[in-house]
Amino acid sequence: MKIELTKESRRSSIDFSNLPFGKNMSDHMLVCHFKNGQWQEAEIRPYGQLDFSYGLHALHYGQSAFEGMKAYRKEDGGVSIFRPLDNFARLNRSAERLMMPQIPKDLFMGGLKKLLEIDSDWVPDAEDHSLYIRPFLFASSEFIAARQSDDYTFCIITSPVGPYYSGTVKVKIEQEYTRATGGGIGFTKAAGNYGGSFYPTSKAIQEGYNQVIWTDHKEHKFIEESGTMNLMLLVGDTFLTPPLTDRILAGVTRRSIIHLIKDQGWSIQERPISVDEIVHAARDGELKEAFGMGTAAVVSQIDTLGYKGENFSIPVPVDGKAMYIKRMLNDIRMGRSDDKYDWMVDLSVSETA
Repeated sequence: MKIELTKESRRSSIDFSNLPFGKNMSDHMLVCHFKNGQWQEAEIRPYGQLDFSYGLHALHYGQSAFEGMKAYRKEDGGVSIFRPLDNFARLNRSAERLMMPQIPKDLFMGGLKKLLEIDSDWVPDAEDHSLYIRPFLFASSEFIAARQSDDYTFCIITSPVGPYYSGTVKVKIEQEYTRATGGGIGFTKAAGNYGGSFYPTSKAIQEGYNQVIWTDHKEHKFIEESGTMNLMLLVGDTFLTPPLTDRILAGVTRRSIIHLIKDQGWSIQERPISVDEIVHAARDGELKEAFGMGTAAVVSQIDTLGYKGENFSIPVPVDGKAMYIKRMLNDIRMGRSDDKYDWMVDLSVSETA
């Protein structure tokens, strides 16, 4: 692996007490090109600009996928990555569906660990702060014929971040626009999935909401996701979350939270959830809590549910189950409790020295 270090770190220019999500990039990035049917030598170099023309294939045909993951500063000062192998596997699932090459495990994990070794000082130590890690893969041939690319580029960039949402979230149940359809790419983390969501989300924001709850593509009768998050609802004493389909992203945070809920002995059902069921539960006071869950959002409490011009308030107790789940997850990530699930990948003392 080639390594070129920056001549002057930008870290001192960053206000770590005020970290807008994803705005400040760390000093270095990992880059590896796929050419002539094989991966070339990876390199770590100072964060910088793309070296491509306006004929870049990804710009014209959308062959591009990414991941979101985080590294944490543990209370003992070490650095630990949350479930990176899950993100590695999901990125390759996205790559397969988008006709892009599989990324070797040693490239992904070896490059990630070396990058964090170099930029370990960028990992924040404040509560609810972390180093956001963005691995991504895109078509990097330079032609505009409508077929898959020949060349590809894999990169990892990182950014110190605070909370994605500063408070609770207001959501609107979407009844017009669709995030994904059956047989499509909704289960992937394709870049286009997010570009297509901006317009309906902006309309919801104009109406006073933060996000939308996506519904099924046929009749808009069933709940699917909440913006860029998976969704969890506490109805009575039972947690409900939609089952995974080819329209829903299989969230790493979602999988982790389901595991935590089951280990507490709480009732949980992964099943189709109708809009009518949730609206009735909210109207009758049976919707006790609701939250979005994801890498960026972690656990984001939902305080308002909007549907066809009517708003329903949802309790957001500070001592409720949503915040208890968030604390359990954070305690594992920060090293305050035992990682009995082996979710964390620690960097060794020599790596963070």
